[in-house]
Amino acid sequence: MNRNARSALHQRRRNIDRRAKSTQAVEFFNVLTSPQWLDTMEAQLPEHRERLYPPTVTLSMFMRQVLDADGSCQNAVNGWAAQRAADGLSACSVRTGGYCRARQRLPLEMVGALVRQTGQALSSQAPTPWLWRGRAVKLVDGTGLSMPDTAQNQTRYPQPSTQANGVGFPLARLVVVMCLATGAALDAAIGPHQGKGSGELSLVRSLLGNFSTGDVMLADALYCNYFLIASLMAAGVDVLMAQNGSRTTDFRRGKSLGTRDHIVSWPKPATRPEWMTPEQYAQAPEEIVLREVKVGHRVLVTTLVNHRGVSKSDLSALYARRWNIELDLRNLKTTCAMDVLRCQTPQMNDKQLWVHLLAYNVIRLLMARAARHAGVEPRSLSFKHTVQLWGQWTSRGMSAHTDDVQLLTLIAQCKVGQRPGRIEPRMRKRRPKPFPWLKMQRAEARRHVERYGHAKKPK
Repeated sequence: MNRNARSALHQRRRNIDRRAKSTQAVEFFNVLTSPQWLDTMEAQLPEHRERLYPPTVTLSMFMRQVLDADGSCQNAVNGWAAQRAADGLSACSVRTGGYCRARQRLPLEMVGALVRQTGQALSSQAPTPWLWRGRAVKLVDGTGLSMPDTAQNQTRYPQPSTQANGVGFPLARLVVVMCLATGAALDAAIGPHQGKGSGELSLVRSLLGNFSTGDVMLADALYCNYFLIASLMAAGVDVLMAQNGSRTTDFRRGKSLGTRDHIVSWPKPATRPEWMTPEQYAQAPEEIVLREVKVGHRVLVTTLVNHRGVSKSDLSALYARRWNIELDLRNLKTTCAMDVLRCQTPQMNDKQLWVHLLAYNVIRLLMARAARHAGVEPRSLSFKHTVQLWGQWTSRGMSAHTDDVQLLTLIAQCKVGQRPGRIEPRMRKRRPKPFPWLKMQRAEARRHVERYGHAKKPK
């Protein structure tokens, strides 16, 4: 590295360090300027001038915005203006245009890289008592996300074909890989909700690089697929999944290990899937050896064939922990309000999704440090409590450093209840207001009102 390059790198580090210490408005960024993530930040930061919304400030404001109950850009800008005044800095405009343009300039690659690096760091640093038999268990599941009904969003993420034009919303499919021990988001893939290559199995194949030898994948019946399991076995990864409903389990076949517990060989499907090349199909094993066990009313499929080392009850207890990814998705979609993305373009919606995951990982980082400080597991702490406490803590100008003992003690005080087998009805009690349904894009409805006036209320 020549002298000019070293000087530029030194100047950038000084700017990052100065900004991280100058104001509490960038409290989220303070977490990401620790030595282990500073190089990633430096490598991904775009060339920029020292303007009102540099990338570091913009990213921190964006993360705070997605966690705030009022997630509007105006609220984010108002908070930045108020913080500047509290820090004795010059007054700035509270118009949102500059901040919105700064969000557009944020590199999506930088946000994605930070999500992956924070997730991997949290997962790799989990102490042995947090692991399952000393092994990392990674959860996989998918969900759907909607977004504003604009022409650009509809083109990239079309609404379901079963809905009439103007009635539905653009819909995206998201598949995430989560760490069971810490709850960290390791990686994610997003795609349209329908169409070729848009299924969860197609998306999860792009995430297999997150699994290493010795890991365990924990997933539901949708992922119980021959070729997916064969790929993971070839990489030295074990799996535990519920049996897919399209496959019949006959415990009279195979090698019996006990009551409703046997080892069986699955032959390779005779039909090559459309997504596979002939070469890939030929390289797939002719059969795979798996263990099938029935616990309760569910059949589980696993590559953990040593029944003396891993009993049926062990498999049942581990699969019961798959429910944690449902809670993680609820935390993202409900607590962090990610169920409906708010941007007008698919590019910005993709960026908002990754900012949600990054803010989620920052909260998980706080929870992991609080759990280590209190001598408990992170899964025993409340995610929502941590979000609320972090927001209250930083809004009062208190130290934003995540090693603050008092902050960690307060986070660890609120434990979640142990509710195995909990059942809740998927129903709503409160009725919606009696307004007619909007069956066209809102912009079109406005033009209709301008031309014909508001529809008369039914008598």
